[in-house]
Amino acid sequence: MKKILIVFLAFSFLIPIVNAEGDSLNLSSESAILMDAESGKILYEKNIDEKLPMASMTKIMSMLLIMEQIDNGSLSYDDKVLISENASGMGGSQVFLQAGEEYTVNDLLKCIAVSSANDAVVAMAEKISGSVDAFVSLMNEKAEELGLKNTHFANPHGLDDENHHSTAYDMAVMARELLKHEDILKYTSIYEDYLTKPDGSSIWLVNTNRLVRFYDGVDGLKTGYTTEAGYCLTATAKRQDLRLISVVMKSPSAEERSSDTSTLLSYGFNSFKSNVIYSKEDSLGKLAVEKGKVKEVDVYLKEDATEILSVTEKPTNYTFNIKVDKIIAPVKSGTIIGTAEIIDNEGNIIDEVEVIVKEDIKKAGFFDYLKQSFRFITSGI
Repeated sequence: MKKILIVFLAFSFLIPIVNAEGDSLNLSSESAILMDAESGKILYEKNIDEKLPMASMTKIMSMLLIMEQIDNGSLSYDDKVLISENASGMGGSQVFLQAGEEYTVNDLLKCIAVSSANDAVVAMAEKISGSVDAFVSLMNEKAEELGLKNTHFANPHGLDDENHHSTAYDMAVMARELLKHEDILKYTSIYEDYLTKPDGSSIWLVNTNRLVRFYDGVDGLKTGYTTEAGYCLTATAKRQDLRLISVVMKSPSAEERSSDTSTLLSYGFNSFKSNVIYSKEDSLGKLAVEKGKVKEVDVYLKEDATEILSVTEKPTNYTFNIKVDKIIAPVKSGTIIGTAEIIDNEGNIIDEVEVIVKEDIKKAGFFDYLKQSFRFITSGI
């Protein structure tokens, strides 16, 4: 293993986390969490592992699977989706799609994100997996992949089912994963829009998350309500370099759901700041390349290395240890070649981020080796 040891400014974890015991936020929701989207650090918690029905917040996982299909090229925004009898017959929140109608993925994703349309999400489930049951299996597989031990899905929409539940913590993790697909915010940030039907008529779509319009920085993600679940909301907001994720579950009313979310987000923005400790735009240094046209290449972090600090906190010292196996050509730009360990003052590994190259490295040919040999010989003369 080739290692580069780079010493920079600080990781500090002396952040005042608020929990339910002695809670000064006085939330009315049964369960709640506030998380830094970049690091995943919990900034507030209240009963975050309590299993509860999550209603239409379920669609966060459904949208995650849709976005994965789009980003890996298996699905396009312009692909057509035929509405089945099953999809058109869904109860709960809907946009009244009719069997036999055809819509684009773009149309249906907008209906899901803005109007929480059960008929639209079922249509997308059938488009991706062939059946709702197969899609639900994918949802549970993804939950297991993300390490969500307290989540189980019985459907893609969130209507009450005894085997359908999650937690505030698990919902925050799902939301954080969804936010890696940045295009989703183009949909969840819409406050109002229209769906044009095949007959030329239009349906008015209004975001069920009113905070998109009334709270500065909110651009997603998903509300929920059923009799058993109460009022729920997974929200995200960004101000300057700080993006937060909040979840409230089983609020007594829509107003208290919004109020609790606003309280959480305001606490986060007033109490914390994000600090970039090393930018993905800056080279970590050069490493040797084997069998390549070039003998060495600059390596970079795949994403910025950041930390979350209290607003009064100053960085201290930390170490940044880059671990990379041999780089053997050919290698494509963007290829992950290793990891970077972030180490605190006591030698503990706090986090690990991926390391990439940002240029194509072509494999050396016969004449490249000839040139390299010639340079070696002449340099010794």
